[in-house]
Amino acid sequence: QVQLVESGGGSVQAGGSLRLSCAASGYTSSPACMGWFRQPPGKAREGVASLGRLGTTLYSDSVKGRFTISADNGNNTLYLQMTSLKPEDTAMYFCAAAPTYPRRGCWNDLLSLPYRGQGTQVTVSS
Repeated sequence: QVQLVESGGGSVQAGGSLRLSCAASGYTSSPACMGWFRQPPGKAREGVASLGRLGTTLYSDSVKGRFTISADNGNNTLYLQMTSLKPEDTAMYFCAAAPTYPRRGCWNDLLSLPYRGQGTQVTVSS
């Protein structure tokens, strides 16, 4: 059974940085698609970043240039380096993964990937 556990969230001031980690266990093979999505308070979930098996990365326009997704396959850990944080980045952040490549693509199906963690809270104050 695949389990994803996020960590690294916290409270920071605007302009600060955080690195989120997502530790995975139970994989029988490297996932074909991994990513991060978030849910701001009172709002819908939104994709943040995706990482395909061949290393292709995609980002939402709101985080492009500020966030970086990466993976350490040896440790089965996914990361999200967040810099220049803004109050509008405040949200619960979730990691997600899929064993096979999603039909509509890694980014397009990010919110419906079958494996996801419980989330880690990020709060950015102005």
